[in-house]
Amino acid sequence: MGVTTHITLQELQELFPARHFSSLQATSDGVMDTTYIVDNYILKKYERDLGGRIKSDAELLASLSRAGLCVPRLVDASQGWYLYEKLQGEVPQQIELYHIQSLARFMAKMHRHTHKRSCSQKFLQEYDIKELLDFTKKEFYYYFSKLNTLKKYKPKSDGFIHGDIFKDNTVFDGQKIGVFDFIDGGCGEFSFDIAVALVAFNPKNKKAFTQLFLNTYNQNAPFKISRKTLEKKIQIAAKLYALLRIGKYKNPQKAKLLANLW
Repeated sequence: MGVTTHITLQELQELFPARHFSSLQATSDGVMDTTYIVDNYILKKYERDLGGRIKSDAELLASLSRAGLCVPRLVDASQGWYLYEKLQGEVPQQIELYHIQSLARFMAKMHRHTHKRSCSQKFLQEYDIKELLDFTKKEFYYYFSKLNTLKKYKPKSDGFIHGDIFKDNTVFDGQKIGVFDFIDGGCGEFSFDIAVALVAFNPKNKKAFTQLFLNTYNQNAPFKISRKTLEKKIQIAAKLYALLRIGKYKNPQKAKLLANLW
């Protein structure tokens, strides 16, 4: 989130004359797309060429919502601005067992719904892994030696995955979880999708949290995932996001946060 393109409350009202807004709050995190909080909505302007992905994302969100998942549906659009429902709840700070169980139930239901779903792109398609590795090799060789195995990762496609269910893409209203920012998802492996979420929700790789997640997830998932498979994918997910942090921020300090999972 964050703001690149500025807009006033009056300009917003002119874009959506049928609606009546009372407040407009800029967000400060992130730099990829412009995001505001408008009353009980989230206002976005995508600062990149997404082609037909906005339409397919809106269709996916509507489909997931009909399936009973708490996701933000697109409610209106005007001149490149998109108005989404704002999910109720707060980003979790300290992770408890019920967070892990809620996350597992959500992902099992989502994967069951998106199993074998066709996608316009693969999840890792927009990332040039080779280019990121070449940069790391040149500037931060120590990390390159740890991350170079990523070039061998060739994910299969189980169906659509979010791929970025970090804590700041979730909110909890009691024990009910809401998940947003599906726009960069794509076809990939469900085990990788889970691994990314556990890298965020279980950063110390507690065995009890991982086992609880699997026990809950496997009850309703489209197919069961073994602990051995998941542990391998956690290593891949941690390395991938460490590489992305080095490539984006040009600073390996951010990658150190994931080092204990390599």
